[in-house]
Amino acid sequence: MASTAPSGPDNSGHRARLRQRLFEGGPDALMDHELIEYLLALAIPRRDTKPLAKALLKEFGGVAGLLTADPERLIKFPGMGETSAAAIKVAQAAALRLTQTAVREQPVLANWQALLDYLRADMAHQPTERVRVLHMNSRNMLIRDELMGEGTIDEAAVYVREVIRRAIDLGSSAIILVHNHPSGDPAPSRADIDITRQVAEAGKRLNITLHDHIIMGSEGHSSLRAMGLI
Repeated sequence: MASTAPSGPDNSGHRARLRQRLFEGGPDALMDHELIEYLLALAIPRRDTKPLAKALLKEFGGVAGLLTADPERLIKFPGMGETSAAAIKVAQAAALRLTQTAVREQPVLANWQALLDYLRADMAHQPTERVRVLHMNSRNMLIRDELMGEGTIDEAAVYVREVIRRAIDLGSSAIILVHNHPSGDPAPSRADIDITRQVAEAGKRLNITLHDHIIMGSEGHSSLRAMGLI
């Protein structure tokens, strides 16, 4: 079991200095491990959290991988527990709320970078493949962001009828397909291209526009519309 001995004066002073740098210089004033160190210190204040922060970032491949990590993996990591894992997931939730708000306040097509930022934060580092459909009204305002399927480490089923039926139920004028590649490589597969064209064709018959199919990965993203594949 990790030690819960009180922090000494030096540790207290170190945290005070981190806090001051954060207040004066903003998030960029702290290195990645210092951000996580201070976050964990709020959850487990009687411990030196620097070694734990560095170990977590190494294990999960950086801040993004850590924030999106499965809660059970975080809880079981040596030195962690439910309270400290919850602190990590609260930080993720706050970041997603911030990026999601930017997406909802303007027409999606007029705020494309905000959409990409939101999707990257939520999906780029997911360990399994997930498929989402973004539903928009006639003004291209987001009306629903739905998870349609979650698969194994390398696949998630997309059923054209289900996508279109749900768009009809919601009264969607347009949709955007989104899924992630856990491998990190966002390049579309032949199956990705085929399903995109099937959804686009089915939607066209019912005046439901498929604006794009976005694939997110840790190495970047692909837009099938920008690639000329729709």
